[in-house]
Amino acid sequence: MPATDPKADLQVYLQDARDVLLWKLDGLSEYDVRRPLTPTGTNLLGLVKHLAGAEALYFGTAFGRPFADGPALWITGDAEPDADLWARPEESRERITGLYRRAWAHSDETIAALPLDAVGRIPGGPGNDITLHRVLTHMIAETQRHAGHADIVRELIDTAAGQREQGRNMSPGDAGARRDHRGRVEAAAREAERRYA
Repeated sequence: MPATDPKADLQVYLQDARDVLLWKLDGLSEYDVRRPLTPTGTNLLGLVKHLAGAEALYFGTAFGRPFADGPALWITGDAEPDADLWARPEESRERITGLYRRAWAHSDETIAALPLDAVGRIPGGPGNDITLHRVLTHMIAETQRHAGHADIVRELIDTAAGQREQGRNMSPGDAGARRDHRGRVEAAAREAERRYA
């Protein structure tokens, strides 16, 4: 049986999700990476900014290793609600993606320096102790969740979909095949509504 390294395994999945999220911005205009495409304002660059703050909090502040570029926005006390979920005009794409890359490099240093059972503390009161193992698990889930959001937002912008470039993890077919599939799904939904409503 091959030897395993649980910390390395977790880090591979975290890095994969990070890469997917940034890839979703490739080839888009400044407007498209920022524009809100859901009623709650979900946008691609905001997701990246949010995750930069999350990594700074969970791998930095929680383990007494503050991230040099500042704390996570939602714990500063003076930030507006959801300030970490959108980019102001003066915040360039390069600044935010660079911040995210620096935050994950800082996170990787924390991961390398500490054992999985190292205990940190999430700010906010008693009972917020958390192990590095749990932080890694949480950040994989959080980053994959937002990568899924980014996948949907990107598809709404230009129909590009999938976890990998050119949709290698998608069913085969061109835009016409996807349009036909969507039509079948829509027809099934309407038929189910007719039958069961």
